[in-house]
Order: sequence, then structure tokens, then C-alpha cells
Amino acid sequence: MSFGKKAAERLANKIILITGASSGIGEATAREFASAANGNIRLILTARRKEKLAQLSDSLTKEFPTIKIHSAKLDVTEHDGIKPFISGLPKDFADIDVLINNAGKALGKASVGEISDSDIQGMMQTNVLGLINMTQAVIPIFKAKNSGDIVNIGSIAGRDPYPGGSIYCASKAAVKFFSHSLRKELINTRIRVLEVDPGAVLTEFSLVRFHGDQGAADAVYEGTQPLDASDIAEVIVFGITRKQNTVIAETLVFPSHQASASHVYKAPK
Repeated sequence: MSFGKKAAERLANKIILITGASSGIGEATAREFASAANGNIRLILTARRKEKLAQLSDSLTKEFPTIKIHSAKLDVTEHDGIKPFISGLPKDFADIDVLINNAGKALGKASVGEISDSDIQGMMQTNVLGLINMTQAVIPIFKAKNSGDIVNIGSIAGRDPYPGGSIYCASKAAVKFFSHSLRKELINTRIRVLEVDPGAVLTEFSLVRFHGDQGAADAVYEGTQPLDASDIAEVIVFGITRKQNTVIAETLVFPSHQASASHVYKAPK
């Protein structure tokens, strides 16, 4: 049996919830799941930008007429809204099989002592507390049926901290250790915990980090060939489509010009 056919069979009729699905890795992951399953899948697409989700849903529905999609605005920093969102899902989408904790961001590169409170709160509320609260809301569904997959999107920054990234690096290190602890707690279940740690990926990430400064965002990738979101999406879907007893526990993915968060080769001008 071919890899593609195996993947499609293992994904058939699965319900996949993706946070931060309006762009970047989240959007690419939705597209990769739809393609790998030949449209025989149900996607719950969430993000803050409802109009972007609608565009993605329309695009996927046109390409895969059999696909089922539920898209809705969800800001993972609004923690009181997470459990009601999960409990209020339509019946056809309620029995979630896979949670992709993708929502996350970096804000600024200020040194400690100069970091704004809003940047600290924005990163910790999204990257750490949002991810934890989403997991807490979904895991009872998985435990009830003794099945399910959780994919936490970490970062190379959670392994290799760098100057100007103290809060972001700390938040992604928290994701790593939360994932490790959760995997150990679930050792006697059929629930898998996967962590994917990207390096440099060309998305809106740097534009958000530099608060809309396109020049500063472009300078991050100048002289390099970064990954794109689909490269990470392929890794996520690969992990989910392994045999149930196979856990791709940690995956570190970076482009060939990068050896760590701080060790990067840039071609001379």
C-alpha cells in the first residue's frame, strides 16, 4: 500500500481542530490535511480573523467538495471562552480526534528591563496559557474514548535561547516541558503528544514580531532561503498519520542555512 493511500485511510473521517488557522502554518496545515485525506475529513478552523477563515473554508470546499468544515472566531487568550467553545461545537464536529495547538506569536526583540507589559502578556497568554487551556478543554474528549492526538507547535527558540528573545524563548521552552509532562501523564493511554519545533519559516511571524514593520521583517530572511509554512504542515501530517503505536515525539525542523536559533549563515550581498 502506498504512503498516500495509508495516510488517507488513517485520516478518513477524522475531526481536526487547528488554532491560528487563518494564515501561516495553521492555514498550510489545514490544506495539507485536506489534501492527504482527499477531502474525507472534518476540519475545525479557528483564529481571531474570521474573514480569513471564511476565505480558507471557501477555497478548501471548492477544491474538495466532500470536505466538512466548521470555522469560527476563537482568541485563545480569552481563556474563559475556550471551554464553552469546545462544548458548543456542532454535533458532527464535537468528537475531536486531533488538536493542533498552532496559535502563537513573538512580539518585539527588546532586552529584559525594556520589554513592554503588553508584549510580555501577549506572548505568554497566547503561547503558553492559550495552549494549556485548549489542551485542558479537549483532553477529556480524548480520555473518554482513550484515543486522540495533540500536536504542540514549539520552536527552535525553546531549545536555543537568544538575546532579545527572552520572553518568546521562555514561552516556547514552557511548551516543550508541558508537552514532555503531558506525554508522561498519558503513558497508559492511546493518546499521543507530538511536538514540532520549526526554525526559520517565512510567514507573518516576523511582521507580527516587529509590529508591522515590513522592512525589519524582510531583513530577518535577507540572504537566506527560509522554509515555508507547507514544509512544517507536511511534518505535522506525517506525524499524525503514523501507526497508532508510533509517536513522533519531537521534530526539529530548520532550513539548511540554519544550525540553531543563533547560528545562521547569510549569503553575502
